[in-house]
Amino acid sequence: MFRFLTAGESHGKALTVIIEGLPAGLPLSEDYIARDLRRRQGGFGRSQRQQLEEDRAEILSGVRHGLTLGSPISLLIRNRDWDNWQDVMAAEPLAEPAKKLTRLRPGHADLAGAMKYGQDDVRPILERASARETAARVAVGAVARRFLETFGIAVHSQTVSIGDVSACVEGEPDWAAVEASPVRCADRDASERMVQAIDAAREAGDALGGVFEMWGTGVPIGLGSHVHWDRKLDGRLAQAVMSIHAVKGVEIGGGFALAGLPGSQAHDIILPADQWGEHPWRRATNRAGGLEGGITNGEPVIVRAALKPISTLAKPLPSADLLTGEAIQAHYERSDICVVPAAGVIGEAMVAIVLAEAMLEKFGGDHIDETEHNWATYLSTIGPRGKQ
Repeated sequence: MFRFLTAGESHGKALTVIIEGLPAGLPLSEDYIARDLRRRQGGFGRSQRQQLEEDRAEILSGVRHGLTLGSPISLLIRNRDWDNWQDVMAAEPLAEPAKKLTRLRPGHADLAGAMKYGQDDVRPILERASARETAARVAVGAVARRFLETFGIAVHSQTVSIGDVSACVEGEPDWAAVEASPVRCADRDASERMVQAIDAAREAGDALGGVFEMWGTGVPIGLGSHVHWDRKLDGRLAQAVMSIHAVKGVEIGGGFALAGLPGSQAHDIILPADQWGEHPWRRATNRAGGLEGGITNGEPVIVRAALKPISTLAKPLPSADLLTGEAIQAHYERSDICVVPAAGVIGEAMVAIVLAEAMLEKFGGDHIDETEHNWATYLSTIGPRGKQ
């Protein structure tokens, strides 16, 4: 079973991760993980903190001489801004109590978290609720990506819209063009207009959300299951992506648009064998987003997410004080203007994690060679049943 835990606060000493269930013998390095961490920190509209941190995950255990051991992998991502927060986030009691933060932000976990955990200061809530935690998830996603690459599975993402600016999205995009764009959008015209929209929001002291999309290619038929609700892979993907900070909606493939179509236009025609090409059981379209009945069907897995604007605004909204309930302006702390481009990288991580988990469920193996053998054996069985 592939699973992970993260720990750490936004302005604490470090983020930590423990990953369990990866087979032995998989090549893995800190440099490989660092690539995705750098991508998470990019994107037009990010705050200055992204230049301060320069995230890098140190491998503390589970890897020897560049290969996984099959034992738990632990990672450490230091917060380089810790020196400026040692008193505010000190683990030991202070001689003088730290100043309480009581200005509540609409849209954040501040109020609900303070009520749930009995706090008279929102600092303990916002530190863990911060999207800084996603750096740890991206590190886990990089480990999952490294495993998936062994089987020819790739995970990418693109920005579909920012604010009211939408890209022209038809078929699989040019991923090199996505990575070259400051907002991770292959549509050059839309990319330029997205940058302008972010600049306008910055001038107004506002923030922008948008839509981002993940593609999993090379995914075989047969991951997930139809037999129980919690084994359906589309449900697991939706939960994983929905767990990303500020995500308010998730769809698979055609998603909500399919609800307005007749059945004759909503489903993907199964092609005859002479039109398959390299892989068996191809479809004429991919409105299902690579999943039917909770099981992958061999087409690219496509997951899309809607991200609301972040809740920390340079021109704060009216709010109330946690201690008195009196009217105040919401708290403002250094923040991004738009995080949609970075959210795509985080989305890649979550999709890669779910796909890696599903691959290990189906193919197992304590060593990567065993997993590859099981994979190859299975692939030999998925052609037309009369030809087995």
